[in-house]
Amino acid sequence: MRPSLKRINLFWLAALSILLTMDAAAAEVRSLAERLGYKATDKLLIVNGDDAGMCHAANMATIECIEKGLMRSSTIMVPCPWFPEIAAYAKQDPDKDFGVHLCHTAEWTKYRWGPVADRAQVPGLVDADGYLWRSVEEVYAHAKPEEALIEARAQIKRALAAGIDITHLDSHMGTLQLNPEFFKVYVQLALEFDLPLRMASQDTMARYGQPELRAQVAARGIVFPDYFIYEELKDENKDVRAFWLNIVRNLKPGVTELYIHAALPTDEMKAISGSWSTRAQEYEVFTHNEEMKRLVAEQRIIIIGYRPLRDLQRSERKRAGGPADTGLGQRSK
Repeated sequence: MRPSLKRINLFWLAALSILLTMDAAAAEVRSLAERLGYKATDKLLIVNGDDAGMCHAANMATIECIEKGLMRSSTIMVPCPWFPEIAAYAKQDPDKDFGVHLCHTAEWTKYRWGPVADRAQVPGLVDADGYLWRSVEEVYAHAKPEEALIEARAQIKRALAAGIDITHLDSHMGTLQLNPEFFKVYVQLALEFDLPLRMASQDTMARYGQPELRAQVAARGIVFPDYFIYEELKDENKDVRAFWLNIVRNLKPGVTELYIHAALPTDEMKAISGSWSTRAQEYEVFTHNEEMKRLVAEQRIIIIGYRPLRDLQRSERKRAGGPADTGLGQRSK
C-alpha cells in the first residue's frame, strides 16, 4: 500500500528537523579556530606583551616587538606613570591590538603606583604608603571584591577615555583569577564591556580543582584562547631563547596565548626589577631572533592578536539576540 502524501510530508518534516538539530549541534562544537575562519588543524598563536605602560623601557620594547617582531597584542597597566605614552601610541594607530592589564598590585620595592579610582572608594586596595599592595595575598587580606570591581572599572574607563580601542582583559599577577570571589569580578567586567578574557588552559584549571570553570565562562558568551602558557621562567639563569623555542615548537592545533614581559635593558629597567635580564631576552627572542621567526614560518603558525577574538565574541552575541547580560540587571553596549 502506498504511503499517503500526509505521511510523506510528516516524514520529511521529521527528517529535516533532525538534520537541523544535527547542524546546530555541529555548529556548537566547532573549534575556536573554525569559528575564527581557520581550519581546526591550524596552529594560531597570540604573543601577548604584558606590562605595557609600566615604564618607558617596557613601552619602547613593546612598540618595537609589535612593529618588527611577533607580538600582535599587548596589555596596558593603566595606573602606571608611563601609561600616557603607550596610550598615545595606541590612539595614534587604532589598528594595533591593546587590552587592559587590570592592576590591583604594585609589586616593586622602589617603583610604586596607586589606584585610578578615588582612594576613598577603594580603601582596602591601598597600603599605608598610599600605593596598591605589593602582593596578591595582601589584596585578598585587605580588600573586598567590590573594591576590585570599582578599581578595574575605573582603569577600563580611563583607557577608553584615552582613545584606546580595548581588545581584551587580563589580570596583573592573576589577582582576579586566583580567588573565586574576585574571579566573579573578572567575568562581570568581560560581560559589562563585552571583551574576551585571558583564561588558564583546561589542564591548569583541572589541576586547581576547577575543571568546569572554562565551560561555565564560555556559556556566558565570553571568548578566550584554547591554551595559555602558564608556566613561567623560574630563574634568571634559564636559557630564555631555548625555553620559548621549545614552547613554540610544540604548539597544539587551536589558539594558544603566551605572554612575555618585553623591556629594554636600560638603567631604568634595572633599577625597577630584578627580572630585567629575562625581560630583555624575551624582547630579543620575539623581536629580532631569526631562529624563532624561521620556526614560526616552518611550523606554519598563524600569528594573531586578540582583536579577532573580540570581534567574534561581539558578532556571536549579536546573532544570539543582543547585548550580553552582565548578571547585574545591566546590558553591555
